[in-house]
Amino acid sequence: MLKRFFLFLGIIVSVLSTSCITNKDVVYLQDKDGTASSETILNEITKPYRVQIGDILSINVKALDKELVDIFNPIESASGGSGGGGLYFSGFTVDLHGNIDFPILGKINVLGYTIEEIKNKVSNELLKQYFKETAEIFVTVKLSGLKYTVTGEGGGGVYTIFQERVNIIEALANAGDLPATADRKDILIIRQYPGGQKIHHIDLTDIKAMQSPFYYIQSNDIIMVKPLKRKVIGAGQTAIQNFTTIASILSVLVSTYFLTKNL
Repeated sequence: MLKRFFLFLGIIVSVLSTSCITNKDVVYLQDKDGTASSETILNEITKPYRVQIGDILSINVKALDKELVDIFNPIESASGGSGGGGLYFSGFTVDLHGNIDFPILGKINVLGYTIEEIKNKVSNELLKQYFKETAEIFVTVKLSGLKYTVTGEGGGGVYTIFQERVNIIEALANAGDLPATADRKDILIIRQYPGGQKIHHIDLTDIKAMQSPFYYIQSNDIIMVKPLKRKVIGAGQTAIQNFTTIASILSVLVSTYFLTKNL
């Protein structure tokens, strides 16, 4: 009986003592191969963003004669309504067919185009249909922020960053970063494509993540964060928490053993 008791106790102590969360679980971009130095330059896989369904574009047209271009530009309120959330109402939304509805020009297909390509397309169409070809106009096109969702371990929400280039670590930091119990080694990214959605995986504890095509997020990405298995089984996050758990279990087991022995 005593041997079984101590064997059972030993197994519990062994499991809990090896289940605390280590630095390898929580530190981002580790050099796991030991081949990178502080001066190593990593070649990031970067591609120009291509517009998707549901994106909102800010398009402004400028010319020497301001009255000629007023119809193309959103009316700015005193509080700056054309910026931030105001673009939801004044910007140009890409519809389900990949088009935007632009004044005078009507429907313009922009699905899959880069920002620079859209700028050139709008400029050329304006010169053909509205202005003289010799007119001097200046068109600016911007994506009205990258909207993405974070869900899973540590909470979640829908966020928008007003930049055209955002990596996944910046996106998570903007959402409050991940708790120690999050599985950084297998982050899931649900990405939208013209034919549907795909699930991709990225290991944020490995410095090679910077070379992943999914290191930079895209608009409408869903970032799913799983809990570490250690949390699922109820283990502590630190050695102190595990020691407290072990001490509590040990106290209960010893008390139970001596109580049953004296009966």
